Amino acid sequence: MKNTNYHLHLKGYVGGCDFDRNYVDYILARNEGKPVNVLIDSLGGSLVTALSIASAFRAHGDVTVHFVGMNASAATIASLGAKHISMDSSAMYLVHKCSSEFFEWGSLNADQLAQVRDNCEAAIRDLNKLDNNVANMYAGKCSKKQGALLDLMREGGWLTANEALEWGFVDEVTQFNEEPPVLTDAVASAMAAAGMPIPNVPTDSNESLFARFLTAIASLFKPSKVNTATEPIEVRNEENETQPTLVSNEQSKSNPMKRLFRLVGAVLAQEDFAVGEEGVTLTADQVQSVEDALSDRDRQITSLTEQVTALKAAPAETSNAVVEASYEKTEPSPFEGFAKTVNSAKDLYNMVP
Repeated sequence: MKNTNYHLHLKGYVGGCDFDRNYVDYILARNEGKPVNVLIDSLGGSLVTALSIASAFRAHGDVTVHFVGMNASAATIASLGAKHISMDSSAMYLVHKCSSEFFEWGSLNADQLAQVRDNCEAAIRDLNKLDNNVANMYAGKCSKKQGALLDLMREGGWLTANEALEWGFVDEVTQFNEEPPVLTDAVASAMAAAGMPIPNVPTDSNESLFARFLTAIASLFKPSKVNTATEPIEVRNEENETQPTLVSNEQSKSNPMKRLFRLVGAVLAQEDFAVGEEGVTLTADQVQSVEDALSDRDRQITSLTEQVTALKAAPAETSNAVVEASYEKTEPSPFEGFAKTVNSAKDLYNMVP
C-alpha cells in the first residue's frame, strides 16, 4: 500500500474547501462499484460534515482510508464509514467530546440570566446526545463498549498509531517512509483555542522569530473559543528542541506574574529557559530586561501623550492664506490597513531588546 494512488486527499478543516462533502460525493460517483482510496490529514472541524461523509463512505461500500499526520475529532468520525482504515506509524489520533460555540456578553437582569441558564441546559442536553451518538459510532468500529469510549472522549488524550490499533479505531498500522508530523506555532495555537491537548511531536524550528512574535501579538487580541484547563507555552528540552508544555490555570492564578513571563518569553524566544514543575523560570536579569523594555515603552507613551495635550492646549496660529483645494476623506484599503498593522508590529518588535 506504500505506492497507493489516492482518489481523495482530505486535509485541513472538515467542512472547508479541502474536506468538502460535495467533492467527496463527486469522486465516489465517478468510481461507483470501484475501490476508492482516501488520504486523511486533519485536526477536525464540522461534525455535520463528518457524519455526512461517513454515511457517503458507508453507502459506497468499498472505501479505504489512510491516516497521516495528526488527526482529531471530526476527521476520525468521517473515517468510520470506510471498509478498511490504516494509519501511518508516525501519525496520531484524537477523540474528544463534542463542543459548540458559546458567548454571552453584557449586563443582564435576573430574567435574562435565567434565559441564559435555560439555553445552557438545552445545549448540554443536545451535546450529551451528540456524544452518545458519536461514542456509539466508535463502538461499532472498535472492540470497546460505549461507556469506555465516552470515558476516552472525556479524557481527550492523543493516541499513537499502535494505541489507536489496540482500541480498534484502525485496522492496520503501516510503515511508510513519510516525514513525521511537525507541529508549528500556528497549529499549536489553533489546537489550544479548540481545547485540544498539545501532542509531544517535533516542532517547526524553521519558523522565523518575527513570525513567532506576530503570532504572540495576535493571540493577545483573539478571544479563546473555550475555557480550557491548560494553556500552551513553548520551552526548550535538554536537546535544545522546542517542545510545547502545559501550565494549569490554577498555577497561573497562584502566581499572576507567570502569565506575563510566558508572553514575554514568546516574544523574546529565549533558548535558556529553566523548566520546572510549575512551568518556565526566568533569571533575574531576563526579568529586569523585560521590565526595562516595558518601562521605556511606557515613558514614550507618556511623553507622546503630554505632547498631544500641550498641542491641544496651545492657541492656534493665525493665517490669512486661503486654501481652495478640497479632498474627500476615504477609508484605507484592506491592504493599507494590513501594512499599517505589520509596520506597527515591527516597531513594537524593535523596541524589545
